Amino acid sequence: MIKAFESINRGYDNTFQANKLSLGVVVPIENYAQSPVPKMKDHLQRVQLIERLGFKALWLRDVAFHVPSFGDAGQTFDPFTYLGYLAGQTNEIALGVASIALPLHHPLHVAKSAATIDQLSDGRLILGVASGDRYEEYPAMGIEHAERGKRFRQAFTYIRKAQDFFPFSEDSTFGQLPGHIDILPKPVGAKIPMLITGYSRQSLEWNAEHGDGWMSYPKHLMQQEFTITQWRALVSKQGRNKPFMQPLYVDLQKDADFKPQPIHLGFRIGTKYLIDYLTYLQEMGVNHVALNLRFNQRDIPETLAELAEAVLPHFHTNQEATSLT
Repeated sequence: MIKAFESINRGYDNTFQANKLSLGVVVPIENYAQSPVPKMKDHLQRVQLIERLGFKALWLRDVAFHVPSFGDAGQTFDPFTYLGYLAGQTNEIALGVASIALPLHHPLHVAKSAATIDQLSDGRLILGVASGDRYEEYPAMGIEHAERGKRFRQAFTYIRKAQDFFPFSEDSTFGQLPGHIDILPKPVGAKIPMLITGYSRQSLEWNAEHGDGWMSYPKHLMQQEFTITQWRALVSKQGRNKPFMQPLYVDLQKDADFKPQPIHLGFRIGTKYLIDYLTYLQEMGVNHVALNLRFNQRDIPETLAELAEAVLPHFHTNQEATSLT
């Protein structure tokens, strides 16, 4: 029997359910295949559209610097400032970050910003965390790239402690929490849900013990199934169950029977084969897929409407989708 996931907050609980797959969308919701920097045109209208259509979560990234060699500047807006804005412009959709590069931030600021957004959104924040993958950002901030694993672990622990009342912790790279001063606000639930991205320079055992879920990358199906099996075995040893999620780049074709052709971390694909692929991921144990339309060649609102009509009904949903009108 599959154990239910821990109940943490509204966003986490609505997005992740055991033995089910839900769908979200990565922001920016636009085609910017020809440039690393998106235009962010109509960004709010598209976020509100995916909420109306019934997608479970939106996902932002933490990109401190535009690194041209990396090829993707994300949504360009600061993730916490932007999520604060979106919290006031949406009502139900989970507000996800995939992911905050913890070594590049003081964890006090991350803890306070995350709890603030969680409060303002009535418990809709899902905080992905990572060790970071853009080498150039570290020397630009005076941080040793080789220390990112240690800094990640210490920052993660600090954020967890910050959610206690008058927290105490020993000295670390980021300072000591003395126990007689507090950090406000506190999250809506007992904690902020934190999902670890990749390995984040830690062992999978450490991630399984401390994270509230795992964000990994698209892989060959057999390799991904093995990855999930490892994850489930480790969390089950603790008597728990925790979600697994991944992104997927999609270039949706008008022909529903269009057979999949590989693109970067995803497929050029028709809806029938996309449903088959997502169904297989669900059977493997994937609980959420964040769709990325960066390479999508069709009109974006039209694509979203087709995904909502043809694909979403096959997967976990507990809210009614509406039309474009």
